[in-house]
Amino acid sequence: MLFGQEHVRAYVESDGQVGHEWQDGVFTLLLTTTGRRSGEDYTTPLIYVTNEGGFAIVASKGGADGHPDWYLNLVDDARVEIQVGADRMHALARTASDAERATLWPALTDTWPAFDDYVAKTDREIPVVILTPED
Repeated sequence: MLFGQEHVRAYVESDGQVGHEWQDGVFTLLLTTTGRRSGEDYTTPLIYVTNEGGFAIVASKGGADGHPDWYLNLVDDARVEIQVGADRMHALARTASDAERATLWPALTDTWPAFDDYVAKTDREIPVVILTPED
């Protein structure tokens, strides 16, 4: 199983043929955000579900008490790049509203049941992020 920067490298080099389907029926996209302090680009593989022509991802950080850096980066600058399989595009990212989160959460946990475990490990509300392609 791929993870971290090895996952990113294999995904990019193969145009998503390696790494897009991470496990049986669990698909990942690559999210590139701009560092809020460094100004450098950071790419992270994340599990996703489709959502009204876009995508939904979870800022879980495995249930850690703090938000993942990529989430803090996109809160600061909502313009992101994503790669889904071979398709690369610009997108706008935003935190789902409470109603959107309630609607999306069952699909996200059907895809990756551990998201519910992560919720149980932290007191913070784990954000769901909606990515809307611009291209």
